[in-house]
Amino acid sequence: MSDAPVNLTRSGPPETVLDPEPPEALAALAEAMSQPEAQRRDAVAEVVARFPRFLDGWARLGLLARDQAEAYAAFRVGYHRGLDRLRQNGWRGSGYVRWAHEVNRGFLRALAGLQATAAAIGERDEEERCLHFLYQLDPSWPSADWRE
Repeated sequence: MSDAPVNLTRSGPPETVLDPEPPEALAALAEAMSQPEAQRRDAVAEVVARFPRFLDGWARLGLLARDQAEAYAAFRVGYHRGLDRLRQNGWRGSGYVRWAHEVNRGFLRALAGLQATAAAIGERDEEERCLHFLYQLDPSWPSADWRE
């Protein structure tokens, strides 16, 4: 269990905000993303190998994947790691996890990537589940800039 607060509101479900990523992981990802395009994917893969719980690292690896299978795998790891992190931060299976909070974006980016990749490979039930989940977590979804 976590001591992180779960914020209750008068207007709806509780909202969960993830704990911040380690500064070293953020710096390593920024450095990896600044590499020339031909080296960027491998640099990001090294970051997630060093920081396997770093959600945005997995999401970025999915965006840089060499093919749909690799993208699907990276996004799925980020999504499942994200569910673990949400539970550690007080999430009980329902409630908001909003894009507006920068620290939530790695998880939401991984979930959006999983949805997009499921669509690309024709896995319609997964695509629909992920899209529905995105709207449950943040009713203002879609965020046009989830790939940024």
